[in-house]
Amino acid sequence: MALILGAVTVAGALPILVYLWPAPPKGQKKGPVNITLDKAIDQLNDGEAVKFNAPTNPNTAFIMADGGGDNAAGDLAFGGFAVKTGGKTNVFAINCSHLGCSVALNEAAKTFDCPCHGSRFHLDGTVLQGPAPVPLSHLTWKQGDSPNVIQVDGIVLGF
Repeated sequence: MALILGAVTVAGALPILVYLWPAPPKGQKKGPVNITLDKAIDQLNDGEAVKFNAPTNPNTAFIMADGGGDNAAGDLAFGGFAVKTGGKTNVFAINCSHLGCSVALNEAAKTFDCPCHGSRFHLDGTVLQGPAPVPLSHLTWKQGDSPNVIQVDGIVLGF
């Protein structure tokens, strides 16, 4: 009887475990993605940002390091901004924290603006004007082999 009860418990628990710890889909590989910026990180002036996109061949996405609102740690972004403010360099996902639309750099106002619902963000990623509830999500990055290359945590998608 104990053997049958144990077998039923294991058979019932396995689908739950696969749901909680899924295997990555075939063809996907996590790791650093080399991005060549239009301007080297060390050449950015305070209050300046440079946009970059995820490579499309192969299809690649960046992995958000944190989040809130519509974004969460582990969510994917297909673009970002490297920005220098207050002497510090940050790399943000392009996704608005309200509903995930792509924000754009407003160079004149020195803000990131969302064209979908009017959210605005300071260059340090904090909310200037809602409806976005929380700041922009960060991307984990490090300097690459040359001054205009950064390595951003990402994933090569299997399609």
